[in-house]
Amino acid sequence: MIEEMLAARGIDVSHETIRRWALKFGQEFANRVCRRLPMAGDKWHLDEVVITIGGTKQRLWRAVDQNGVELDILIQSRRNKAAAKRLLRKLIRKQMRTPRVMITDKLGSYGAAKCEVMPGVEHRQHKGLNNRAENSHQPTRRREWIMKRFKSARHAQRFLSVHGQINNLFLRPPKTSAQNHRFRRNLAFQVWAYVSGVAAAA
Repeated sequence: MIEEMLAARGIDVSHETIRRWALKFGQEFANRVCRRLPMAGDKWHLDEVVITIGGTKQRLWRAVDQNGVELDILIQSRRNKAAAKRLLRKLIRKQMRTPRVMITDKLGSYGAAKCEVMPGVEHRQHKGLNNRAENSHQPTRRREWIMKRFKSARHAQRFLSVHGQINNLFLRPPKTSAQNHRFRRNLAFQVWAYVSGVAAAA
């Protein structure tokens, strides 16, 4: 859609140009956005979903907080204890703290990994409690369909990690009033203008 949006403004670019822009600037923009977001919540929802890449099934592990803010993603080929430990260690390293509560489905790998990585954290395992993480996979499914599947695990990891952080900036938390939503949206546009350098160029 970016090609059409720019064309409406009289700027003619190709899909390849946009792809190269994303590769060159995407991660830097995502890092700047991440530094300007408020601290994530203390309740982590973890879930994994199967995605097919090059005919091979991979597991996309995702963690979100109680407000739906994406904390991190990790693509791995397995869903065992070692894979869960890798996700938890990555989350702790990025968030620089452990959560108050960790909520997952009933996959045993989560409990085994939690006992070793963060034994003091409360762990709730119930499929109904984890709808926040399960719903967070829906935008990924849409992107996967639009892009006609991801080309490689590395490509998917790079794209989804960047897109998730930028999406956090424009996320509408649940039970947000229209007035509060408009205020947050205007604030998000200001942050994006600063991060992308649009404000400096104007």
